[in-house]
Amino acid sequence: MRPATLPTPTLLPFSWLPRLLPRRLPAALLTTVAALVAVLAAGLAHPSRAAAHDMTSTAYVEVKGTGARVDATLDLEYDLLMKSAWLYAEAYGAKDRAEQLHQLKTNAGAVTEYVTGRFAVTRGGKACTPRRAGDADIHTRGTRPFAVLTLAYDCAGGTDGTYTISSALFPDTESFVHSAETIVHYDIDGQRGSQVLSAAEPTLETGGHHKPHQIAEFFLLGTEHLLFGLDHILFLLSLLIGARGLRDIVLAATTFTAAHSVTFLLAATGVVNVPGSVVEPVIAASIAVVALANVALRDREGTGRWRLPAVFLFGLVHGLGFAGALGIDENRSWELLLSLLSFNVGIEAVQLGIIAVGFPLLVLLRRTPAHRWALPAMTAPIVMVSLYWFFGRVADAV
Repeated sequence: MRPATLPTPTLLPFSWLPRLLPRRLPAALLTTVAALVAVLAAGLAHPSRAAAHDMTSTAYVEVKGTGARVDATLDLEYDLLMKSAWLYAEAYGAKDRAEQLHQLKTNAGAVTEYVTGRFAVTRGGKACTPRRAGDADIHTRGTRPFAVLTLAYDCAGGTDGTYTISSALFPDTESFVHSAETIVHYDIDGQRGSQVLSAAEPTLETGGHHKPHQIAEFFLLGTEHLLFGLDHILFLLSLLIGARGLRDIVLAATTFTAAHSVTFLLAATGVVNVPGSVVEPVIAASIAVVALANVALRDREGTGRWRLPAVFLFGLVHGLGFAGALGIDENRSWELLLSLLSFNVGIEAVQLGIIAVGFPLLVLLRRTPAHRWALPAMTAPIVMVSLYWFFGRVADAV
């Protein structure tokens, strides 16, 4: 007899799947699946801060100017910057904002030398001369401190209006992180645009016709953000585990997509601004709430009524988290709508891929007697990891 929670009509699109495997999957296989989820979750739990980015980093740069004067404002992860500048532990280990500002001021020369040696602007093929403009500042992105540095470039030697911007910040050879990227937004002499700079393509040229290239870059950036954004993936897995059929997961995925797309665009264009110290803990809490509800309410009638409203509300918060990955926080970014849409489409592509792979496997699992204990066994580590993240992020924000 099939479980009452899985009506046959709902699963018709996948009714052929059980024929590929024995009617009853071996208990050992189900135990292995649950164990793998537990091991994966335990590994994710180690870092309390946005596990999506623990082994890589993104630098955010805004370049503005006219003629011979160009200013670049760089947002760089504080502890990574101080390590890359080969400073002592007292510098990169500083946790208090006042102490971080003190360390940036004390080590201004080393920090400036590192940044100007790896971030360059040229005009008409001739290098612009950089100098530090004012003291560095500290602000928070997500739950991590970023140093904000402003550099003024003298481009008087250039003879035309074509500028190139190059970044080699945080290369793999420094061994602190891998695959670091620099997201550049520029507005120079009326030419506006954005591009993702990486080790493979470290340079952009203003005034070029690179829209197709830009679309591809931000699409890939969106796929990477979700693939390595393990908190978002655990939320999707929680939705999958709690789904009672194909219709249920389609509605939940559509609701989540609609919600996070709205807040992503609003936050990325500066209409809405919510601190990461609020967003990140709520994202972690959303995983725990949905996962726990899957177990606590699975046998109750009418539980579907809470599901879509909850998914929509949590999707709004996840959208704010997605927006933080682009470093766009001012109204000027309406010109970057194409990049925003490309980034969001990349997120959706990975989300659909996870559903396409995960849901059929869960259909097979639900057709076995062991699903009564296997699904809770998969849920438990997700709850533990999300709660670990929640308390860690709250502590980081205090």
